[in-house]
Amino acid sequence: MIKILFICHGNICRSPMAEYVLRDMAQKQAITLPGGIRLPELHIASAATSTEEIGNPVHRGTRDILRRHGIDTSGKRARQMTWRDYEEYDYLIGMDKANVLNMARIAGGDPEEKIYLLLHFAGEETNIADPWYTGDFETTYRDVVRGCEGFLKFLARK
Repeated sequence: MIKILFICHGNICRSPMAEYVLRDMAQKQAITLPGGIRLPELHIASAATSTEEIGNPVHRGTRDILRRHGIDTSGKRARQMTWRDYEEYDYLIGMDKANVLNMARIAGGDPEEKIYLLLHFAGEETNIADPWYTGDFETTYRDVVRGCEGFLKFLARK
């Protein structure tokens, strides 16, 4: 089993979006990619680098866009990343460069090179904009989809 933890600032917009998008992609593809490549079972979760939203549900904008794509986020509550997550998860994937820095701080570094920027898997070292500030959940969704598609291809090559 491969364990993946998506991380953003508050765990109410981008990281739960990535969590549910990747889970949906994996289920729809029956975890099989073109060419008959089968991925191992995936455990997918998300967390925050901050404490600001702990216990809060997924942001309405994220819930709405995911619902339009047939994805339900019921029951998800924000939680903060801990240093234990670094040991438990195989991939810790941040939404922006500030998240990545905070993730490494929480984990006490990245000696096993488990920390990534999501759009790295789409061939870019750019941030996924935070729709909490931009209000643009559509662009964030498109970027998350590109990153998750790239991540599945990355896993298939491993």
